[in-house]
Amino acid sequence: MTVLNPERHAAPAANVFQSRIPGVGDFSLRPLQVPADMPLLHRWVTQDYARYWGMQQATLAEVSDAYRALQQGAHTACYLGLYHGQPAFLLECYHPAHDVLGAHYPVQTGDCGMHFLVAPPERRIPGFTRAVMRVILDFLFGDPATRRVVVEPDVRNDKIHAINRHAGFVYQQEIELPHKRAHLAFCTREHYAAALGLAQ
Repeated sequence: MTVLNPERHAAPAANVFQSRIPGVGDFSLRPLQVPADMPLLHRWVTQDYARYWGMQQATLAEVSDAYRALQQGAHTACYLGLYHGQPAFLLECYHPAHDVLGAHYPVQTGDCGMHFLVAPPERRIPGFTRAVMRVILDFLFGDPATRRVVVEPDVRNDKIHAINRHAGFVYQQEIELPHKRAHLAFCTREHYAAALGLAQ
């Protein structure tokens, strides 16, 4: 999948995707930069609202090491999402076949695993997280090789379950991962298109 192609990271500061969501505003994505983005990301992941991210006690060095490894991995990629040019969310993409998740379901060609974390809000913008999900899915499905997006959110994270279902994810079953009990859910191009149609 080209979303995981290291060649797309040749210009680290360059946007790789831009989108305007009606009623919300302008978004873009660029590859995450290590170490430049790490103080910001460390501030996000160590706050209580990000407890399901599992890095609340992490040091800046530990966060930097983790994301350096992800950016250098052959089957992972991370992007910083911008809203009107300002950092607003983190996107992680990965190949499920090369992740612990791959042991829990039959991975198909074209599957793309995804995690995202929205920045702590400075002001409330109605529909913002749903808009972020739309940007992410537009980006991932913009790659012709991506046939299905796979997520495995913590079963306790009710807020993200509502966002996922609104975007077209279909929940399958609960699975036991090393660090959490999770729901396994999939969103195909058809599911996403149907969800967009219902949202119009």
